[in-house]
This record gives sequence, C-alpha cells and structure tokens, in this order.
Amino acid sequence: MPRIELGSYVEEFITWLLRAIPGVLDAISAVVTAITDALTLVLTGPPFWIWIPVLAVAALLVRGVGLAVYTLLAFLLICSLDLWAETMETLAVVLVAAVIATAVGVPLGIWAARKRAASTVLRPILDFMQTTPVFVYLIPAVFFFGIGAVPGVVATTIFAIPPAVRLTELGIRGVDPEVVEAAHAFGAHPRQILREVQLPMALPSIMAGINQVIMLALSMVVVAGLAGAGGLGTTVVSAVTQLDIAAGFEGGLAVVLLAIFLDRFTAALAQRPLKGYWSKLRNREPAAAAPTPAPVA
Repeated sequence: MPRIELGSYVEEFITWLLRAIPGVLDAISAVVTAITDALTLVLTGPPFWIWIPVLAVAALLVRGVGLAVYTLLAFLLICSLDLWAETMETLAVVLVAAVIATAVGVPLGIWAARKRAASTVLRPILDFMQTTPVFVYLIPAVFFFGIGAVPGVVATTIFAIPPAVRLTELGIRGVDPEVVEAAHAFGAHPRQILREVQLPMALPSIMAGINQVIMLALSMVVVAGLAGAGGLGTTVVSAVTQLDIAAGFEGGLAVVLLAIFLDRFTAALAQRPLKGYWSKLRNREPAAAAPTPAPVA
C-alpha cells in the first residue's frame, strides 16, 4: 500500500501560513508578549511578604480558614525554596492562557449547546485537541512564534480549550427545559433566556470547566518550559537535562502546591453561596439602630 505523505501536507500548509500571514502572527506575538510581561511584572514586582497575605485573605474570603492557612504555608514553603519568582512567572503564563482559553471556549460551548450542527462539528475537533500529544502543539507554536513565552502560551491555550467548550455545553443543555419554556411563555427573548436563565443555572458546570482549563494549563507548564516559557517549567526541564534530583523535586513540588491552591480557589468560586467569610460579611444584618429619645416637652 502506498504511503500517504500526510505529514508533508501539514508541513507545507504551516509553511504557507507563515508566508501568508506574517503580520497576523507578529500582532498575536506582540499582544501576548505585552499581556504576559505586564502580568508577570505585577506578580513579581511586589515582594512576597505583600502577595502572600493578599492571597491568604482572598482564600479566606472565598473558601475559609482551611484554604487560607494552606495558602500561607504553601507559598511560604515556595519562598523558602527560592522559587517565588519562578512560581509567579508560571502563574502569569497560566492565567493568560486560561483567560484566552475561557474567552474562546465558553462562547463555543454556548454555540454548541444552541446549535446541534455546531456540536456535531466541534465534537471531533475537540477530541483531536484533547488526544493529540502535548509535545506536538509546541512544534507549530515554536515555528510560528519562535522561542519564548508566546509559543508556551499558545500551545497551553489550545490544549486547555476543550473542557471549557464541553462543560459549558453540558451545563446549558442540563438546564431544566420547563424553566426555559416558562421563560418563553412570558415572552423572553432568546438572548434574555440565555443571559438570565441558562447561564446562571449552568454556572456551576461552566466554573468546573474553567477549573479544568486552569488545571490543564498548569499541567502544560513543564512542556512549555521546553519552548522557553520560563517559570517552573524551565526549572524542571533544566533539572531533567542535568539529572538534578533535588532541583527537579523542588520545582515539581512548587507546581503541585500552586495547582492545589488554584484548584481549591476556583472550585470555591463555583459554589453559591461562597463558603468563605465573604458570604458571611454580605449576609450579616446591620446592627439595630438605637432608639431616638422622645422630645422633651
């Protein structure tokens, strides 16, 4: 049987894209670089003794005392390993990739939930995106954008999009049809139904998708380090190439600590009401006003 040169066709297509849209690729690279550098500067600029209390208070408000104590101890341990700057660089890359993946995945999930044909077309594409080995994403990304943070962000974004699409579609399709019919009966516009009925009721599923987006983005940290994305990925890759067990363990431990924090924090945001002190502050009744004395005759 003759061999099909499928890989050659893909290579020719990528080469043609590189010649056809160099301006678009340069614009994407410039925007992603600017956003990533700005967020990295925000996260690495203030010292750790400012950021750690801020993160601990945020965890206290969202989840409660347990996550706040974990946040404090975990990030203090990361500081003691001299990996604070690398962790913040990793967090910047993860947040940029997760925001882009969510901004692309959630609208696609809404479209797939409302159009059966769109769901049919998107399903095999998402299967391909999820099952393709993660290293394969780096080849065209490096080819298009060179070495640095941009190919890492692009490859991470592509790898993290599918759960946002799938869980958004699942959440909207899981809304009780009787509730939607009741909204139709009251004369609500389809956009109103989507905005005021379906999206609020599907919010737990959508937030679960965002949680998975962040976890997948973080799982790409080491792979993105091969493309020069920096952060903990570079630390782990350097340890692997030099067979440095100590550095590899410390870098991997920092990734795990950051992953647990992001997982618990985003999972808590999906809960209504929030378990942390924010809901207690909102629900606290104002103190009764003191009675005004009667006027003296």
